[in-house]
Amino acid sequence: MSRRSGILEFAVLGLLRESPMHGYELRKRLNTSLGVFRAFSYGTLYPCLKTLVANGWLIEEPGHTSEDALAAPLTGRRAKIVYRLTAEGKEHFEELLSQTGPDAYEDETFAARFAFFGQTSRDVRMRVLEGRRSRLEERLEKMRASLVRTRERLDDYTLELQRHGMESVEREVRWLNELIESERAGRDLKGSDSGGPAQQNITSGSTGVLPRPGDTPGTDSPDDTAT
Repeated sequence: MSRRSGILEFAVLGLLRESPMHGYELRKRLNTSLGVFRAFSYGTLYPCLKTLVANGWLIEEPGHTSEDALAAPLTGRRAKIVYRLTAEGKEHFEELLSQTGPDAYEDETFAARFAFFGQTSRDVRMRVLEGRRSRLEERLEKMRASLVRTRERLDDYTLELQRHGMESVEREVRWLNELIESERAGRDLKGSDSGGPAQQNITSGSTGVLPRPGDTPGTDSPDDTAT
């Protein structure tokens, strides 16, 4: 499994822990709540859902809304499939949520993990935040050392680009310091006790400093009835 596929599976399980959803609603939530999935297609989501069903972590159910009930007789299309988290899926998600290794705070995964901090225990949140901060401090040290070695050979625009990158990392470190201080003081972020993921698009939030993993471009499916 690729790292990006693993992040998508984690996010889908986390969203379905809140409530069952059909594919269109899942895709919308992934786009709006989790900016790391800013652009991806049903061609990416559908195989992920099928894999989770095959693993026994999700089950498929027919939609039961009035709109779904009218869909078949009026359009000849079958109702949307609703995906529900199983007990095994919930247990698997909780196992993923408790992991605090390097994968939890890499650029590609940290944003998704942070979005579900409301469902994460405080000690796990602390380890992930501290791991992320440590990783960025190491990166910042290397960036500064590289700048000292190469600044005389760089033109003004390349030099400015490197400074901009350093400033972005420095801002995120300051943001992490504030979060860690709040966690140590026993303070939760506003809204975190709701049990759901952060509603703000955390990869483009007020701090403006979280990494933006590369999105996989895709084309929307013209027919979402399969999901």
